[in-house]
Order: sequence, then structure tokens, then C-alpha cells
Amino acid sequence: MIKTYRKTATIQAEQFDGSAEMIEKYHIEYDGAYILPFRIETPEGWLGMKAGDWIATGVKSEHWPIADDVFKASYVEAD
Repeated sequence: MIKTYRKTATIQAEQFDGSAEMIEKYHIEYDGAYILPFRIETPEGWLGMKAGDWIATGVKSEHWPIADDVFKASYVEAD
């Protein structure tokens, strides 16, 4: 039987702008030969991302990318 769940933890997130400062801050790699030219290290390995995606930081300080449309459909700003 399928049950409905909601996330219970809050996250911190920042929209990636492709700047050198954010590349350095999150240790992002760049390779323009790929469709998703930026890569960020996550607990599951390196994942591709592009400017405009969000970088979420979890409860264990891990990072992962979230596409802008998915982020906006899944999260609202906490008070």
C-alpha cells in the first residue's frame, strides 16, 4: 500500500549563479564539453548541474543540486 510522506527536516539552499566565488565555495568542477557543464560532489558521487539550479545543504552538511523547477515545486522559504 502506498503511503504519503513529507520531509521533516529543513535545508539550506542557494541558487547557483556560475560565479567563481560559488565554484570555489562548493568545490565545483567545470567542463564545458558536457550538457551540464558544472559538477558538484554529493554523497552519491559527482552530479551535473547548471547555473540557475539550487545547491541544497543537508543536515550532515552534504550538498546536492536541485533543478530550479523541481526546487520551486518542492520547497518554500521557512520563516
